[in-house]
Amino acid sequence: MYWMLLLVPLAIALHYLLPGDALLVFGATALAIVPLAALMSRATGALATRLGPSIGGLLNATFGNAAEFIIALAALRAGLHGMVKASIAGTIIGNILFVLGLSMVLGGLRHGQQRYDAANARMQATMLTLAVITLILPASYRAVVPEADAALQSISLVLSVLLLLVYLATVVFTLRSAASEGSEPAAGHGHDAGLSNARALLLLGGTSIGIIWMSEILVGVVEPASQQLGFSDAFTGVFVLAVIGGAAEQATALVAARRNQMSLSLSIALGSGVQLALLVAPLLVLLSYVIGPQPMSLEFGPGLVLSVLVAVIITGQVASDGRADWLRGVQLLGLYVILATLFWFVPDTGS
Repeated sequence: MYWMLLLVPLAIALHYLLPGDALLVFGATALAIVPLAALMSRATGALATRLGPSIGGLLNATFGNAAEFIIALAALRAGLHGMVKASIAGTIIGNILFVLGLSMVLGGLRHGQQRYDAANARMQATMLTLAVITLILPASYRAVVPEADAALQSISLVLSVLLLLVYLATVVFTLRSAASEGSEPAAGHGHDAGLSNARALLLLGGTSIGIIWMSEILVGVVEPASQQLGFSDAFTGVFVLAVIGGAAEQATALVAARRNQMSLSLSIALGSGVQLALLVAPLLVLLSYVIGPQPMSLEFGPGLVLSVLVAVIITGQVASDGRADWLRGVQLLGLYVILATLFWFVPDTGS
């Protein structure tokens, strides 16, 4: 995959030489982000092997979501609030349905029934449920009081701060639990155990800079490119930008499942969704007051909220007993395709 790094200078050249060809620039830039995300995945995987599945999953989710956060930040600065929300919701759906589902299929076909930490899975599912309930409230308030824009913005601010505090508590609990249980590193099964910590951190820094640059270019051409492809803004945000931004954690979770590290794979997939809902979304709301033309609220469209709610419900049921097999993965992937079909044929779902 690393030969695709040649697309990085190509995307930059196309951006400056052919600014009018939005589709070509979009394609080159989107593909250029993939190898950068893969390198980021390699670095985080190397660090995760020395930290155990709980902390390793947290680390992978954090840096895996870095690309998504950078893309969303660029869109926020451009005032594309609808696309930011669709991208956040889409990445949550993609992680807990597509990534987890494909991980279960790949791991199940190779190893049969796999085991993982059921208690950690239930905790992550509970956090996702809390996040979805929080996202439902602003939309419900809008339905009851249609003209209360100022009050809705204040509600979003308060909820964002509360979500950040809950996420902080989750991180503290995860770190303390890992320390008290004496979590052992998964030596010999990591994504790249031979990569030293210094080189891994250097690689993280370099890929982050590259993704920031590519994201700026991508966001600048995403709307005209989507129009040329016939995609709605909702479909682009939920299923195009989400796949591009989530490439890092997707790669790491799939590799972990194939190596029979289902606890790490599930921790990445669910942990990434939790982090997007409890950290990235509220953080973007707070940053919107200093970045972009106007503040962003936590009011997600009813289609987005319903889709995330359905995804969280079935994921909680599938992942609650500590067992994974390929059939459960097929069930999650089936729902992902169903939602993709809905967003393809109903353009206003994400509005």
